[in-house]
Amino acid sequence: MEKVAEGFKGEKAIVTPYNIRNLQRENNITKQLFVSHIGYYPHAENHFREREKGTNENVFIYCESGCGWVSYKGEKYILTKNQAFILPANEQHAYGADEVNPWSIYWLHFCGEGVAMFSSIIGKTISLEESDKSRYDDRFQLFEEMYQNLEMGYSPENLEYVSFCLMHFLASLKYINQFREIKKVRETDFVQKSISFMKENMENKITLEDIAQHVGYSASHFSALFSERTSYAPMEYYNQLKIQRACSFLQFSDLKIKEIAFRLGYYDQFHFSKAFNKEMEITPKEYRRRYK
Repeated sequence: MEKVAEGFKGEKAIVTPYNIRNLQRENNITKQLFVSHIGYYPHAENHFREREKGTNENVFIYCESGCGWVSYKGEKYILTKNQAFILPANEQHAYGADEVNPWSIYWLHFCGEGVAMFSSIIGKTISLEESDKSRYDDRFQLFEEMYQNLEMGYSPENLEYVSFCLMHFLASLKYINQFREIKKVRETDFVQKSISFMKENMENKITLEDIAQHVGYSASHFSALFSERTSYAPMEYYNQLKIQRACSFLQFSDLKIKEIAFRLGYYDQFHFSKAFNKEMEITPKEYRRRYK
């Protein structure tokens, strides 16, 4: 069962032809993830969809304003401003606008061999809290780039670019903290705060206790929490950052290898080379030769 109001002022939508979807399934790039339907419904009064057998694609809905609901697997989820939901393909579902305060939604249908990459955000509410680092405009820009490129036609280049934008768009929802990191480190997040402290003290000798004290935790508690969040022990992460800095010195400076070792707090050039080789599987000398 499907019904929808006859039209919403300012609505826009594109549905790709079936022969184009066949091309997308055959193209080595687009077959990973591709858009089949995309649109925007502002103030979508009386908007309602019910699909007993679902649809062939995954359905993404982003509530820009107002309110609506999604029904899936016997549960009803209320979506309000800056919340999204992805309904998996071939699953019974329904959704609609609130009768009193109807939603404005960005929506698209997508499928492809790589859908499983985003399984962790499918079938659940995705909430995007408001802050000065939310990057809502950047996400909407990605959506507009997908829409406008499809609007320009179905050349292989357009379709491939849209697929890359779709991956970025979905990644911005799966990896919310990473997407926001470009704006500013969240000082309330102890992991990000500790990593910033590590980066600021790359050329100083700091200990686990120094880092833990900076974020207000005991060393043992901080170490456990940090490892849980990043899958690395704090000092192991710190050493990775030092090797990353070493790579930059080797590639973009004329510092001698022993000078880099000293600057980054290694005992000597041998100790530095051993640590570098373990992480990069190449010696500092070879790295400089290859990349400088």
